Amino acid sequence: MIRKIIKIDENKCNGCGACAAACHEGAIEMIDGKAVLTREDYCDGLGDCLPECPTGAISFEEREAPAYDEAAVLAAKQKKAEGQDMAPHAGCPGTRIRQMAHPNTEKSPSHAPAGVSHLGQWPCQIKLVPVNAPYFSGAKLLLAADCTAYAYANIHEDFMKGKVTLIGCPKLDSVDYSEKLTEIIRNNDIKSVAILRMEVPCCGGLEMAAKKALQESGKFIPWQTVTVSMDGKILED
Repeated sequence: MIRKIIKIDENKCNGCGACAAACHEGAIEMIDGKAVLTREDYCDGLGDCLPECPTGAISFEEREAPAYDEAAVLAAKQKKAEGQDMAPHAGCPGTRIRQMAHPNTEKSPSHAPAGVSHLGQWPCQIKLVPVNAPYFSGAKLLLAADCTAYAYANIHEDFMKGKVTLIGCPKLDSVDYSEKLTEIIRNNDIKSVAILRMEVPCCGGLEMAAKKALQESGKFIPWQTVTVSMDGKILED
């Protein structure tokens, strides 16, 4: 089939490995100091690796290629998670799919431990998170701008508790998140979407991407936007 897939220019590749770490599908491997697309059927064509390449060695092309095999990708990830694949992990450990259990504080909030984390999964960066992951099933999604975690002191308790948290900065990442967010919402049972942004204009890119994704997903899902001021207060509409 003819489809969009990545292309790696070996002459431009400096062997840094950033693309292999960013490829949450495992389609890219480092071979003899160069990035190589070893599994075309693992490449989803979304291009999370593109913004990570410091030399511009990665681009898109449309050509004959095997269809993206989501089932094979998920099976490979599950195999690694179960420890059946003993090959060393070539990328950042933070790109591995992982869910964390936290103390149940819903029934007894007065006995909740102070300062408990409510981050329930890894990865949490929008550009690293896989389109399909077990933790998206029935999830309440929080899309948070990077800076909100530093501006709003009680973000874990007030916003992250009970949600799958995805963070990003459209200004620093220089990427439109809407395509990936559309796929996440369209392909998973997402119950609601909350957008937590700063009052600065560049955060509008995150809000616009989320709204576009909700619209293009074809689903009617409850959503809301909350804006945090520069001094850490919630701004009322």
